[in-house]
Amino acid sequence: MFTRFCAAVSKLSLMLAVVGLIAVIVCVQWQVIGRYVFNDTPTWAEALALLLVLFVTAFGLAVGVRDAGHIGLESLVVLLPERWQRRVELLIHALVGLFGVLMVQGGWLWATAKWGEKKPMLPVPDGIDYVPVVIAGALIVLFSIEHIVAIWRGETVKPAWN
Repeated sequence: MFTRFCAAVSKLSLMLAVVGLIAVIVCVQWQVIGRYVFNDTPTWAEALALLLVLFVTAFGLAVGVRDAGHIGLESLVVLLPERWQRRVELLIHALVGLFGVLMVQGGWLWATAKWGEKKPMLPVPDGIDYVPVVIAGALIVLFSIEHIVAIWRGETVKPAWN
């Protein structure tokens, strides 16, 4: 049940990343059309595109962690004896999960510190730039726990996009 939940969250994250990427393309195209066709550059388009890139990256990063697409030293791990492979994999996922916890903590700290300030080109708080860090960190923790549980059970986590 936990694996199905994580797979659903991963699929949702992937879909949100795709929608966000499409929105980035639309924003940039609108900015180009405004500048060269209407001779009136929409100032909000670039700021919104940059904000959307942060969210797309956060969701994509989390899905990459769940689907084991993050940077790893798998070529060295497979050279170890089997009992050490399992231990090292557990350590790797625990460290990735710890990194996620630090992302949540740091992102939350910055988001709350900057929430009172307003973005110059968008009617949103400046702290919203750090919300993707919190989201990605929380998802990384969730997906790292899923990997650790799967290793203990002798299973593998299947990518959500399959």
